[in-house]
Amino acid sequence: MTTTVLEMPFAPGLRQGVQEQRVDATYRRITWRLMPFLFICYVAAYLDRINVGFAQLQMKDALGFSDAVYGLGAGIFFAGYFLFEVPSNLILEKIGARKTLVRIMVLWGLTSAAMMFITSPMVFYVLRFLLGVFEAGFFPGMIFYLTCWYPANRRARVMALFLTAVAMAGVVGGPLSGWLMRTLDGFNGLGGWQWMFLIEGLPSCLLGVIAYFYLDDRPEQAKWLSAEEKAVVVGELQRDHADRPFFHGHSFGDAVKSPRVYAMALTWFTFICGVYAISFWLPTLIKGAGVTDVLSIGLYSAIPYGVAVLTMILVCRHSDRSGERRRHTVACALFGAAALATISQTAGSLPLSLLVMSIATAGIFTLQPLFWAIATDFLGGTKAAAGTIAFINSLGLIGGFASPTMLGWVKSTTGSLSNGLYLIAALLTIGALITLRFRKQAPARR
Repeated sequence: MTTTVLEMPFAPGLRQGVQEQRVDATYRRITWRLMPFLFICYVAAYLDRINVGFAQLQMKDALGFSDAVYGLGAGIFFAGYFLFEVPSNLILEKIGARKTLVRIMVLWGLTSAAMMFITSPMVFYVLRFLLGVFEAGFFPGMIFYLTCWYPANRRARVMALFLTAVAMAGVVGGPLSGWLMRTLDGFNGLGGWQWMFLIEGLPSCLLGVIAYFYLDDRPEQAKWLSAEEKAVVVGELQRDHADRPFFHGHSFGDAVKSPRVYAMALTWFTFICGVYAISFWLPTLIKGAGVTDVLSIGLYSAIPYGVAVLTMILVCRHSDRSGERRRHTVACALFGAAALATISQTAGSLPLSLLVMSIATAGIFTLQPLFWAIATDFLGGTKAAAGTIAFINSLGLIGGFASPTMLGWVKSTTGSLSNGLYLIAALLTIGALITLRFRKQAPARR
């Protein structure tokens, strides 16, 4: 009798290889379906959040705002974000991503566009606060959404793809914002910064409506997946949950009592301080290196962000392949801290300034997907996931308020950002040291 291939001794290996190919093909299809759209949504979100950094090049002089006023206005966004983030994510878990994105993106798009009507510090503060309120829940909601589709061994690279939108917002947003501000300045009696807020804000409204019809809340609901592909995804996630993540069996109430959650929030706080030191002050740093034209500042700002895009993808892919998270995170934090502390020493040379800014931006921005890969390793598939991800993010995003406010105060007081950058570098180092303490181990339940 002829022996078939499946009866040969190496048949299990062949079957395993075929299964792995099937899983890879399924996730390629999911990634091509979900990630381009989520990426575009986050580019819009982050651009609406940080374009105030470019607006300040004209807005401060036009409205007579000091660096301290600007820093407080930039940072107060995170007060609204902090207050409404956890409720928003808990609602998302109940009603799904599609309905949540409509609410979030339409309201934040309208508020961002309304920034063109700023006439006083109080109006500036109110609109920035409302922008935080309406955007609350978007980022942790998307992190939670990805855990509903991807197992732990694929999350770092996927989160890197999603979070490169942060850097890409700088690559695209810098030149776009600079071009809009220079080209439309004075058109119909409005400043270039006013046109920038209007033109960059409204697309978010359209994306929110599209999200309702385009996204599926869970793999089981995806009509574009075959029954076999749905079974593959569900099986991968079930095996992932069987590994008992740290908060296995815990509720949201249990999780927020854990010191580990606060350690992760403190770590995220230090990393966020670095992210927003770059995001809000990069145009000012480039201007300090001798560039005065707003379009040129926008074009030069694309260089550090472009380097960060490559670093995020390559480092996170290596982290997934090696299964190692902590050392990758620590290395990026220390490189970012060292470069940030060195920026003030390169002010006389634009090429050297851009090199150091690129290292700082690449190191600091790569921390984001690595951190959330660690956090979702602890939380993925648990009852605590949605609320706890939002809770960690909301506490950590206090750094988004502290960083621009503190740096604005330092610059107004001393005339230089140097001392503020040294402090941010120290915080990044603290975050790296805390990260070394993280271990994935499920606690016993009694």
